[in-house]
Formats: sequence, structure tokens, C-alpha cells
Amino acid sequence: MILGHFSSCPDMKYQTKAGAPEKQRTACLVLAVFERRKLSVPAQAADAACDGALAQILARGDIDGKSGQTLLLQAIEGIAADRVLLVGCGKQKSFDARQYLKAQATAAAALGALGAKDCLNTLTLLEISGRDKAWAVQHAVLAMDAQFYRFDELKSEKAPARTLKTVQLAISNKSKALEQALSLGVATAAGVALSMDLGNRPGNLCTPTDLAEQGLKLANQYKTIDCRVLEEKEMEKLGMGALLSVSRGSREPAKLIVMEYKGGDASATPIALVGKGLTFDAGGISIKPSARMEEMKFDMCGGATVFGVFQALAESDLPLHVVGVVPSSENLPDGAANKPGDVVTSMAGLTIEVINTDAEGRLILCDALTYTQREYKPRVLIDMATLTGACVVALGEHATGLFANNQELAQNLLDAGEQSCDRAWQMPLWEDYQAQIKSTVADIANVGGPGAGAITAACFLHRFTKQANWAHLDIAGTAWTSKKYSTGRPVPLLMQYLAQQAK
Repeated sequence: MILGHFSSCPDMKYQTKAGAPEKQRTACLVLAVFERRKLSVPAQAADAACDGALAQILARGDIDGKSGQTLLLQAIEGIAADRVLLVGCGKQKSFDARQYLKAQATAAAALGALGAKDCLNTLTLLEISGRDKAWAVQHAVLAMDAQFYRFDELKSEKAPARTLKTVQLAISNKSKALEQALSLGVATAAGVALSMDLGNRPGNLCTPTDLAEQGLKLANQYKTIDCRVLEEKEMEKLGMGALLSVSRGSREPAKLIVMEYKGGDASATPIALVGKGLTFDAGGISIKPSARMEEMKFDMCGGATVFGVFQALAESDLPLHVVGVVPSSENLPDGAANKPGDVVTSMAGLTIEVINTDAEGRLILCDALTYTQREYKPRVLIDMATLTGACVVALGEHATGLFANNQELAQNLLDAGEQSCDRAWQMPLWEDYQAQIKSTVADIANVGGPGAGAITAACFLHRFTKQANWAHLDIAGTAWTSKKYSTGRPVPLLMQYLAQQAK
């Protein structure tokens, strides 16, 4: 029996397939080769079926098995597949999750260039250090789908249509656990793709109004999602002076987008996700340097994460009650914009001295965090934001900065990051750092000086979340790459965390 799910790529379907791979009719059979031309166990079975033809080919030296290598073979007698794609996987003794994901991405890149309409991928049968078969299936989908992703909606010449339509993932025996892993992988891939799409769109085509429409679109698409949008007048009545102070410099009205996913008991205390939706950040009066300012369209990737997670939740049907809040604005210089030294009043009643108008993310987040706590009283509150360049300096592009006032929550998120290969690294949230954000004229300043910038930003947010079970993810280094392309992170981390919570 073959069970399948469609991926984030509308024309791609993923399935699990049991049975001897060498006997399956498919346009391309994917087999692993380790360094020193060592065939994987599935490849050994295929080699026996073709009377050692694969070993003879390896002996010629066209592929050694190093990570990233591929070799395409046509019509091997004794193997039912039309083609065989050999994929180098590196050293077998050290074959781990990182090498596995690289091998899957390598296979996907090669398959995407072929004329094959379907394939049978046996990399899911490999032994991966510290991982089980369900993990292999779930992350095969994520790794391959990321490779298949393209963003050409704004180009007059679209990329050529991909011939490949179906990916079969080889399994030894069908099981409920493997089908659940496949479903979660496909759902998460869909959420990652949506997050990437939103992040990659330019600021003139992804405004706060556009993000609000995206929330309403999800609500129309899925019965388990509700959405409402608060306008500036409603935010003003609620006392959101910090959030609204950021939008004053823009012609685009701010939006507070509030979504609810009701996949479980809607009366249950929810998990809340709050994502920074700053659709373009020029820095305001404290204007940024012009070099690479175009990348500031990615400053809404925290909000894009919330949308991506909600799509993944709806696709996966996880039995949870989750609230998603996205405060959205632009940060531009204008005669009405915040000035350095201005004092604004947050929804929580704390006054804030705006030392630097480019530290605007915490201003829109603090009101959104207050609103979320008052309206929903969540059992867990997690915010994610491209908040500080200081976090990029500290951790680079490999790990998300994690801050939390509850160690159990922090550990759960760290574990989810390890499991999903969307890793985070915990940073301190010590009371010692609070002294840096003291103000002489207000309750709190919005920056704390040049030292420990990511930490003092988290300390600022903690002033508004001390009564909550709260964590903050600084994704400034992980939300997009140096090639100016969104990554969809940390959707995988959060979906892994939520899947564990659903259990």
C-alpha cells in the first residue's frame, strides 16, 4: 500500500513505499554510496540484482562516495528502474543528521534536473546516528522540498516546469508512526514555503495590509483558523502607544493581526505565538546605512513564521489550541516619526524613552505581548523576531538566539531545535543586564548601549512578560541568508515543539 501527501510545491506528491527497491518500477531509483565506493545496504541488494554491475561501475572511479557527489546511470539490466542515481554520502561511520540532510538536498537537486516524473528514494533506509526511521521520512520531505522551492512570482520569465511530480520514500514496513511523520513533514514544508514566500516579497508588495489579508486568507482556506485584524483606532483605544509610535512615520497603517487555530479543545488555555511583522525597516529618524538596506524587507520574518506555523498546523491537524499575533508596521523617517528622546506609553502602562528609533521591533512587540496576555492568558508565550544585529554577531547564521524565563520551556525549545535541525542556543536573561535599559526620564529605555545588545533587547521584552511562561527567539541571523533569500526558520523548530506538545 502506498500512502501519500502533496507538498508545499503544488505539483509535488510525497509517498512512502515498502518493498524491494530494485524490483520497483520507477523513473529513477536513488541509491547511497559511502566513501571508498562502499554501497549502502539497499544499493548492495540492487547490485546483486544486476550481477555486480554497480560495483563494476564504482571500480571505474567515476564516483568515490564523497558527500555531494552524484552519478546518473541509465537502464541497468536487472534493476526495474529506468535510471539509477548514485548519491555520495561521505563516511559511513560518521553519517549523521547533517550529512543525511545534505544527501537528500543533493539528490533533490539532481532529480530536479532530470526528465523523470517520479523516483524511489532509498536514502530513508540508511542508518542515521541518533535518529529513527520516522525522523528520516519527515526530514527527507523537508530537505527535498527546500531544494525544490523557487521564488519567481515577480519574474517575467519563470523557471522551467519541473518534470518530477512524485517522490516515493522507501521504508521497510508501513506503520502509523511513519505515516504521521510523512504528514508532519509535508505540513511543515508547506508552512516553511509560505514563510519564505512572505519573506522574499519586497516591501511595496508585502505591506501590513498585505499581511492582514494573508491572515484572512488562511481563515477562509481552513475551518480550523479564525482571524481578525485590529486597526489603528482600535489599537489607540487599547493604549498601544508603543506600537503606534512606530507607524507614525509611514503612510501604511499599522495592523494587529490576531489568528486562532482550533485544532483541539477551543476552551483549553492556548499556546501563543507572537511574531514581529515589520514589513520594511529603514530605521526611522535613526536611519540605517544605505548599503544592504533592501534586506530590511526581511524584518517581518517573525510574523511570516507565525503565518507559516498556522498553515502547517492546519495542514497537520495537530490537536492544539494556538493563538498567533502579528503586530505589523513600517519604520520610516518622516516629520511625524519617533524622534530620539521621545517618550511613549505602552499598553502595559510603562513609559519608554526612545533612544534609538531603529530599535523599533521591541516597541511593536511589547504592546502585542501585553495584548496577547490580557486577551488569552496563554499557558506558553513565545515571540520570534529579527530583533538585533547583535545576535548575528554572537551566533552568526547557524543558531537562533533563545531567551526564556522558564528553564523547562527553554529546554523543550532547545530539544525541538536539535530534533528539527533548526537549532537554537540559549542566552542569559540575568537581572544584571536590566540596569543597562534604565532611563532618567521614563520607566525604561528602548536600547541599553553597545554591549550585550541581543540580551538587553530580550530584557526589555521581559519587562512585559514577567508573569508569563515566556520565551523569545531572536532570528536576525537565521531568518534569511547572505544570498538575500528567506529560510523559513524557525517554522521547523516551532512545529517540532508543537507536535511534542500535542502528544
